[in-house]
Amino acid sequence: MASDSHTWNLVFLQLLLEELGHRVTNLGACVPDELLVSECRRIEPDLIVLSSVNGHGYHDGLRVIPALRACPELAATPTVIGGKLGIAGSGDPERQRSLLAAGYDGVFEEGRSVADFRSFVGALPAPAGRVLPADRAMPADRALPVTPRTLPAVTASGVLR
Repeated sequence: MASDSHTWNLVFLQLLLEELGHRVTNLGACVPDELLVSECRRIEPDLIVLSSVNGHGYHDGLRVIPALRACPELAATPTVIGGKLGIAGSGDPERQRSLLAAGYDGVFEEGRSVADFRSFVGALPAPAGRVLPADRAMPADRALPVTPRTLPAVTASGVLR
């Protein structure tokens, strides 16, 4: 998100998504809306993940989703937003409804289980012909249990490709 300079949340998301078998392009912190859109168009991700920890995620998210959805090649790309989306606390059902109505496919505010996000990602359809390469698999002693399947890739800040 353009206003969010925090990187640890992006690193966490990247590691989580890689553990789930996805390739991740982490665009980093303070990504201007135009750069997010142009990189998503270039990468053609299977999932776009936007994360915020500064409390401005709700407003930033409402601003950027129309630009993503206006691109024909990104209009149907699953796009989620999460983290600290407001400064008044988490769990505001109206905030979640607004973000979903604006075009997000999932809202994962702070305090929601990482398991919910993992379930969402695990339910995504795999692109035809994409199989997790053996060299991308996590060592058995570090990996969380994941049912083997053909998996899409991911970009954090973010985009799944």
